[in-house]
Amino acid sequence: MTTLAADELVSLVSSVFPRFETDKALAILVDVPRETERDNPDWRERRRLAHEWHALLDARKAEIPLDEVKLVAYADVGSNNADLPAEAFLIDGTMPGSAAELERAGQRVPFERIFAETQLFLAPTEFSTTAPLKVAARRFRFRAATMPGFAASMIPALRIDYGEVARRVETLQARLSQADHALVSFLVDGRDGYGVHFDLRHRSAHASSGRFPDAGTAGNLPSGEAYIVPYEGEKGEPSRTAGTLPVEIDGEVVLFAIQANRAVDAAGHGPQAQAERAHLAKEPAYGNMAELGFGVLADFGLEPIGEILLDEKLGLHVAFGRSEHFGGIVGPGDFSTPAAVIHLDRIYIPRVMPRIAVREVELGHADGRRETVMANGAYTIF
Repeated sequence: MTTLAADELVSLVSSVFPRFETDKALAILVDVPRETERDNPDWRERRRLAHEWHALLDARKAEIPLDEVKLVAYADVGSNNADLPAEAFLIDGTMPGSAAELERAGQRVPFERIFAETQLFLAPTEFSTTAPLKVAARRFRFRAATMPGFAASMIPALRIDYGEVARRVETLQARLSQADHALVSFLVDGRDGYGVHFDLRHRSAHASSGRFPDAGTAGNLPSGEAYIVPYEGEKGEPSRTAGTLPVEIDGEVVLFAIQANRAVDAAGHGPQAQAERAHLAKEPAYGNMAELGFGVLADFGLEPIGEILLDEKLGLHVAFGRSEHFGGIVGPGDFSTPAAVIHLDRIYIPRVMPRIAVREVELGHADGRRETVMANGAYTIF
């Protein structure tokens, strides 16, 4: 795997985390498989990468400047955005190949102690830590860049003009925060139209620009999106989010019936539709419309690589499941087990969903004003 050079790593940390006088320690956070049979080459390479980054940054920490760079490993949690375990390990030697080896590889430490003693985090993990780190960052006032599924193919996304990225996502953030609703229309196989009305009342949008200038914040790196949690009905009136959301999964189009911001059924005759219906029946919280997101990085010449971390930043995406880390109300307690907790993005770009096109995204306001922000898959406001 091609990696970042030491100079590039130092520059990246300095850019992502503008300097605070209180910054003393950075931790590189990585998950280790509980079951060796679930391991894979990309995951192993990512652990090697974390070990290498730790060594490079530790040798150059005075230039950032920092007093300490830590390598923190923990047993994987089994799904994206599930809560982290109570304890982790400060690695002081070779990166272990499995969770069973963690005890011999480092010092066992409560995660809360790590959070309390560390001001900056980079998290190149297999399973996304974005949700739990957002929650912990608000409590412990650290800053964290989450990098689930990070791969060498993402390195070009760390070298683009993040000033222009910030301008675009902040433009989208302002429009989403002011809107009453979003009407998103899709075209399947060039002939069948579907659409969803997303209720944006009572919500503020977020901008994820790849920089973390404020204490108590966490988010993805690489980044480049604005996103909002549709209203989930907690204010005593039902959510107006409704419609039919088409999702292409392994070449099969599944039609999700959306009512009151929840997917309540998955229509289709193939195995993916059957699996989705079963998932909704077992985990109703999975059907929550957790995020309406707008990535901007495709306009910078970046292409999908098969990793959600980057791919969702390329265009429109809709997430299912957990939302409380983004300002919603659906959290881990709404799922049957910690391993069932999920926040899963469905990404509407041609190379990810070739059968589904985004025909239009229109933002509507309470006073009747309307604005088209996307047409035929391209932004109309930049």
